[in-house]
Amino acid sequence: MNVNGITFVGSVKEKAVARNLYAQARARGKAAGIVRTNSQAMETFKTEVHVPPGSKVEFELHYQEMLQRKLGFYKHTLHIQPGRLVPLLQVDVYIYEPNGIKSVTAPNTLGEQFADLTKITQSKDKAHIVFKPTLQQQRKCETCTESAVDGVFTVMYDVLRESNAGELQVSDGHFIHFFAPSDLSPLPKNIVFVIDVSGSMWGLKMKQTVEAMKAILDDLSMDDHFSIIDFNHNARCWSEDLVPASSIQVDEAKKYIQHIKPNGGTNINEALLRAVQMLVKASSQGLIEPRSVSMIILVSDGDPTVGEIKLSTIQKNVKRVMKEEFSLFSLGIGFDVDFDFLERIAMDNRGVAQRIFANHDASEQLKEFYSQVSSPVLRSITIHFPENAVSDVTQNSFDKFFSGSEVIVAGKLQPTDLTTLQSFITASAANMDLNMQIEADVKELDSALNSQQHSFTGFARQMWAYITVNQLLAERSLAPTANKKRKITQRIVALAVEHQFVTPLTAMLVESQDQETAERLIADSPKDSKHGCCSGTASLSGQLPVTNVVYQNPPWVMPTAPSDPKEATGEQALSVIPNRINIVDNDPHFIIHLPKTNMDICFNIDSKPGHILNLLSDTGKGVTINGQLVGSKKIKNNKINTYFGTISIYSKTDGVQVIIGTDRIDLMEGRNNHSFSWGATAELMLSRMKVTIVKEQQVTVTIGEDISVMVLLHRVWKKHPVQVDFLGFYIPNDNEYSSQVHGLIGQFTQEPEVKVYAVHEGADPKKKEAIMEVKGNKLAVTRGWQKDYRRDKKRGSDVFCWFVHNNGKGFIDGSYTSYILPRLDGFLLSL
Repeated sequence: MNVNGITFVGSVKEKAVARNLYAQARARGKAAGIVRTNSQAMETFKTEVHVPPGSKVEFELHYQEMLQRKLGFYKHTLHIQPGRLVPLLQVDVYIYEPNGIKSVTAPNTLGEQFADLTKITQSKDKAHIVFKPTLQQQRKCETCTESAVDGVFTVMYDVLRESNAGELQVSDGHFIHFFAPSDLSPLPKNIVFVIDVSGSMWGLKMKQTVEAMKAILDDLSMDDHFSIIDFNHNARCWSEDLVPASSIQVDEAKKYIQHIKPNGGTNINEALLRAVQMLVKASSQGLIEPRSVSMIILVSDGDPTVGEIKLSTIQKNVKRVMKEEFSLFSLGIGFDVDFDFLERIAMDNRGVAQRIFANHDASEQLKEFYSQVSSPVLRSITIHFPENAVSDVTQNSFDKFFSGSEVIVAGKLQPTDLTTLQSFITASAANMDLNMQIEADVKELDSALNSQQHSFTGFARQMWAYITVNQLLAERSLAPTANKKRKITQRIVALAVEHQFVTPLTAMLVESQDQETAERLIADSPKDSKHGCCSGTASLSGQLPVTNVVYQNPPWVMPTAPSDPKEATGEQALSVIPNRINIVDNDPHFIIHLPKTNMDICFNIDSKPGHILNLLSDTGKGVTINGQLVGSKKIKNNKINTYFGTISIYSKTDGVQVIIGTDRIDLMEGRNNHSFSWGATAELMLSRMKVTIVKEQQVTVTIGEDISVMVLLHRVWKKHPVQVDFLGFYIPNDNEYSSQVHGLIGQFTQEPEVKVYAVHEGADPKKKEAIMEVKGNKLAVTRGWQKDYRRDKKRGSDVFCWFVHNNGKGFIDGSYTSYILPRLDGFLLSL
């Protein structure tokens, strides 16, 4: 603040100290002011300043804000309410995201006449949004002297995420893990809606609640279970038990809430205990899915007036009966509700509270809140780090993850020689357990931030402190003793002063650097400010001991160290690759290993892009493996080279299909469909199937104890004029199948008798030729080699083999066209 050329700079102090200094300034009649908030959110401030007559005052506000991801977007809002026409009014928003910006929009929230005034320019990792209405464009009408600019300027954006393991950022001796997986199927929900229908809800509040509840009930899916409890001085259940969310039950529930007439007192205690009992009963009777998510959503506008009215007792009563896996979400309608109580009871039971402002769009606010919690996709999420690499980690275990939101864990780096930091994630999805890991370079981000004009280099340090303070505030509100509360208070004040945060316990004093003109101003924040960015409380004193996740690939996946024997002809030294493995790689080159004769036979399949070839089909075991071909970008030598772009492994017995492409890996079971990128290492357990992804390298799929396969990823230069990304397929000989197994590879489980004789010089002096007898056929074969890429993905290791021409004709049963299928999950019909 600049008053008559004197600059006053704000600094945060403990609240009592700041108030005392402020009082002294006012007592001396100096220019003074107070910044305080009238809302529940500590991020919202109102400024009142007393300026002596004739003074010239300039204000400049610098602040930091942690954007919360909701419904798939970060939302940045700026209140623009100048109250008059402004000769120069300009808003510039600069976004810099090192990983890239997925989308950015500036929805017009200021009114119709500003519809096309916002300009957005965007590159991969930067965006610039400008709003600059001229004096004329600001006017309410052409001749008006009033300004039409009165509202909120909004920017919404999301970032590119390479993988479902999230994004680990290391900067300034601190780290932040942003975890926001997508493409996961929602978990089934069990919801008890607890609705206040006391007399104070009469009129608009009830009308808005009913309208919102109808929309919310329509949003329930067939897998969900629900019931409704409405309460005034008594609690009534629409249904004593949870019922499936069928269209008939939803219609009945909508009729029920339509006819509610608010009256009487408020018995929150009885209503919540009834709701918990309903969930406990359903759980103990085995009526709900073990992997489902159970929650209570309370909608109320007032304090308890009937039954148990002591707030701390209600809190204890609910906490006592609530099970660990249940959550309570509180929605407080209007200003007369005790929001502090609703917030405490929600945080105490793994939920969050939200204030619903009782105006014309309360219904929309209720629906928006529900949409944030309507799609839980993960349970029991833990994010941890190598034990000696980090300290002071914020809350790292989370009850649930809702689609479109984000889990954030931050901490400090310990002084080590490590150049990278690893992060390990474990969680449970609708039908599988997953382990994932990512890593980040310790110095890379800082050098990127230092080269950017619009970047905040201390963001990781401040974000860690902000999350920690919020968690401590949540802990403080639930502290069981005065002594515990006092200790937490001391920690909050120390952190807030160190990092310059205005909190409910600190205040900002604005004073000039010249001590003789000690006019002072104070920025204050409310006593009941909204605390906690995260559900639940965290013990910051200790963390789980962490061991690295070791992903166990089957031994055949990676070859043993090469030895150096000679080929039978003694011509040259070969890389020896372990026996007992069949390979399809490159332009699909098939290498079939015959263990009894210790011989490798090769053939190519020259089919068309889009064709699906059956590699293995076992109707007895209910397993089929198919590969879909993709073509190169150009014709070469009058031919389009084809490669496998997709491999599908389908277990009909388990009802699970894994589809591996060059851009992502999909896991499907019934209506559940999960998608993972190649960008992170992960281990996924789904029924009897284990899927292990090694970042940008390979995927191993194991079905029970019997069948294991590996798919290798080949990346090419994106601008390569001819080549495309493709997959290699590797399968051992000792998988166990039924007698009904077949397919281009599967048929060789029953090893055919093969004789090779009459070896002689060929047209190419490097490649001998011979006659092969197999399956009653005499074939002219050529001695050549193909590649095994398990050890060296660039150059590969040579596997010497006898090559069968004409698409393997005579070596495979029938013609290769018999192995073309219409669907990726198709089984081979008998040849």
